[in-house]
Amino acid sequence: MKNKITIHEGYITEDKLMLQTNETINTLVPGEQILVDSDHCSFIYLMEDKDDYTYIVLPEQIWPLLKTAQEEKLPIWVTFNDEKKELLNFHDEFDFVLTNIKDNSNYGEKLVSKVESIF
Repeated sequence: MKNKITIHEGYITEDKLMLQTNETINTLVPGEQILVDSDHCSFIYLMEDKDDYTYIVLPEQIWPLLKTAQEEKLPIWVTFNDEKKELLNFHDEFDFVLTNIKDNSNYGEKLVSKVESIF
């Protein structure tokens, strides 16, 4: 099973969006892809390590921060204690995903409705 790290909170500082996690990210490398979890109404940024992928789960409660970061093109970072990793290629991937979700029933009515109400 893939490792999942859920983001529980975030904040904007120094022209960056910082997303905090409760798990180490030290060995992870940005995978530069975003997936959608329709069942749990969340976005997933892929990170890689030497063995497998790790899912950085971006739940609905942080979507307003993602919207601000997207509108202002702020770099997005994930942090754990002193560890920091930039989520590379986030904005291009996110724009692509958002464009695909709008008016697309394949993602489920609940997700589409929530995405369209925020983004």
